[in-house]
Amino acid sequence: MTRRQRPISPEAAAVVRAQRMLSRRSVLGAAGALGAGAFLGGCGTGGAGDDDKPEPAKDRSETERIVNWVNWPLYLDYDEKNKTYPTLEKFQQQTGIKATYTEDIEDNDAYYGKVSGQLKNGQDIGKDVIVFTDWMVARCMRQGYLQQLDKKNIANAKNMLDPLQKVTYDPGRQFSMTWQSGYAGLAWNKKAIADLGLQIRNVDDLWHPKLKGLVSVLAEMRDSLGLILMSQNVNISEKFGSAEFDRALDVIKTNLDSGQIRRVVGNSYMEDFTAGDVIACFAWSGDIFMANGEAGRDLYGFTLPESGAPLWSDNMVVPIGSPHKKNAEILMNYYYDPVVAAEAAAYINYICPVKGAKEEMLKIDPSLAESPLIFPTDEDLKKVQVFRATDAQEEEEFSSKFQKVLGN
Repeated sequence: MTRRQRPISPEAAAVVRAQRMLSRRSVLGAAGALGAGAFLGGCGTGGAGDDDKPEPAKDRSETERIVNWVNWPLYLDYDEKNKTYPTLEKFQQQTGIKATYTEDIEDNDAYYGKVSGQLKNGQDIGKDVIVFTDWMVARCMRQGYLQQLDKKNIANAKNMLDPLQKVTYDPGRQFSMTWQSGYAGLAWNKKAIADLGLQIRNVDDLWHPKLKGLVSVLAEMRDSLGLILMSQNVNISEKFGSAEFDRALDVIKTNLDSGQIRRVVGNSYMEDFTAGDVIACFAWSGDIFMANGEAGRDLYGFTLPESGAPLWSDNMVVPIGSPHKKNAEILMNYYYDPVVAAEAAAYINYICPVKGAKEEMLKIDPSLAESPLIFPTDEDLKKVQVFRATDAQEEEEFSSKFQKVLGN
């Protein structure tokens, strides 16, 4: 499948892109309408405490050869003609494990809200694999809602990209395996920026006087503040405190107050960008890749700042009440086979987390294999960091300050 042979129409792709932005990557922005207090109420350590964490379910994988997987929309290769998921069909044929697959996650918090009561009590939610974003994985781990993985059943875990193995919220990847990833970086309208005689290479380039009112930054705190913190030589994967956070936040406040930043925005940032109301912005890599694909030409540039950029991920986890943990681990192992990972990545178009998949993609679509937004270069991987885990107190402090600057 080439870039122009998308699995869905451009119109449908745009709808899905907007849905993904609203749900997975802009929770804080959406929360603004409710106020910081309402959002933080869902972000704390509510649920099981350290002393009353539920016990993992007894595994019945040997006698019940099934696995139930819930994911986000359009996040697995799909054959429109036959209404099947090709790689999942092959998994069932190879393993004899019957797999059910649903696209019921449209928001981390919303899905968590549906199942948290059962998770707290250690009950089976009817799903053996859930795909959650980094920060939600951290929350569920803190509450004891996930089962520890047996890496003996996931031999292909060694194929995970190195930066993804070194996350503070899950040291050693004991509870999670990355499904797909993406960057927060800098995007620009190539013609508009060239007409102004500018170049976009660093975060500070967005504060040029010629760009006043033509810049937007993301309402996802970890991405926008992550970019700025890294531009200030702060390692976001390691411990930093309120002083560093406040200094980075002041950059947004100053440029908002001056009118340099048009707005801090979540799900609609690509609407402003493609309409030309914004010509330089903080952006997510997959959205720029998709926008250029829909346009049929490279209208928009995307780069990681020279100072580095945040790397975010959606991750496969096993809920505490799942009775099919081994089957779930076999599924994870299957998707970490480079051949399978390449097949899935050809459809998904986000960063593939599996070493060796690029070489396999060359056999499917050489143009996709050469895209650094799907297969990062070694140089790019050296630039990225995963935003460190925050405890409940830090989460409340940082989120409250961020929402205050946004006027919420």
